Amino acid sequence: MDARQVIIRPVISEKSYALMADGRYTFRVHDRSHKTQIAHAVEEVFGVKVAKVRTSTVHSKPKRRGLHAGRSRSWKKAIVQLAPGQRIELFDGAAVQS
Repeated sequence: MDARQVIIRPVISEKSYALMADGRYTFRVHDRSHKTQIAHAVEEVFGVKVAKVRTSTVHSKPKRRGLHAGRSRSWKKAIVQLAPGQRIELFDGAAVQS
């Protein structure tokens, strides 16, 4: 699997911004990717050294629109811990320092 197929997009939320201060970055990843693939993909795409990868599956939630009921999609999330002193420059301008 190609590195661009493993990493789908970054997760932008208040919690993910708080984790950026500790050198942790959150990504939405391919459902079948494993921790080793995710670490290699982040190192290849962003040119940083990965220390640890944590993954979790975000389960679907029930949704309604009038009479029609359904569920949202489930997806896989990866929280990537970078080695000390490493940063992803793409996110540094977006994170608000307080």
